Amino acid sequence: MKRHLISAADLTRDDAVLILDTAEEMARVADRPIKKLPTLRGRTVVNLFFEDSTRTRISFEAAAKRLSADVINFSAKGSSVSKGESLKDTALTLEAMGADAVVIRHHASGAPYRLANSGWIDGAVVNAGDGTHEHPTQALLDAFTMRRRLVGPDAGTGHDLAGRRITIVGDVLHSRVARSNVHLLTTLGAEVTLVAPPTLVPVGVETWPCEVSYDLDSVLPKSDAVMMLRVQRERMNAAFFPTEREYARRYGLDGERMARMPEHAVVMHPGPMNRGMEITAEVADSGRCTAVEQVANGVSIRMAVLYLLLGGSEPAVTNNARPEENK
Repeated sequence: MKRHLISAADLTRDDAVLILDTAEEMARVADRPIKKLPTLRGRTVVNLFFEDSTRTRISFEAAAKRLSADVINFSAKGSSVSKGESLKDTALTLEAMGADAVVIRHHASGAPYRLANSGWIDGAVVNAGDGTHEHPTQALLDAFTMRRRLVGPDAGTGHDLAGRRITIVGDVLHSRVARSNVHLLTTLGAEVTLVAPPTLVPVGVETWPCEVSYDLDSVLPKSDAVMMLRVQRERMNAAFFPTEREYARRYGLDGERMARMPEHAVVMHPGPMNRGMEITAEVADSGRCTAVEQVANGVSIRMAVLYLLLGGSEPAVTNNARPEENK
């Protein structure tokens, strides 16, 4: 693996499978009475969040703490950043504190890349979402969830999603989750189709390694997984569709549409959901929806990423560790 995780496009198939296989080991730790490993004891992980995010920040915090790392949560609100401090000066401050890894979420696309390649810090940089660009750990946890549901956790390590047909529906234009998933899923051998209103399809999408459709009903019967994207109204400064009701009618997933999917197919959502718009309560609360699993799997994936970026030569999970070492 590379020293940083900035883009899902940076991951080779071997890198991606290594992360997924390591996350499978990490997931077993969650079943233990004491959910902690000594692997990153003495290391410091900084969560540097310039955008609000309860789910992702807590997930990274839980992952680092389960690996026994020291965690510093740095929120831009109420900090020196709100007083005008630059990203460079913030980074130099973190470097002075001895940060071994910086998990950064930023409203500007490219900020994590800038941080990783600036020479301002020596630690590893993990992109937790930058603008409308990428969110690689979300794509990894999505792939991990699909692999568990469609291939099975007991199928052995090394399995990927070759030949699986994944449909991503909704606000692709503003979605860093969609971009990262297209890169990662195609690397893992899946066939990806984007479904969205023409106004919510990005310029240049024809260069992406995926198909594009505007007819959800025609794609559903041949989908192994359907990922519904949140409509990001906070990023919209124009009318991208006539009404919410019209959007739900054409691109929302309800019980009737879910019934057209193959029996084994799953419904995914990165959260938070706009219930009644991109997904109905009936679908969101059904056994085919993996939204809650995705949250749990996110901790395992982020444990795997931090371990592989920061871990030394010791195994990720040791079954013969003395009880006091896991406290």
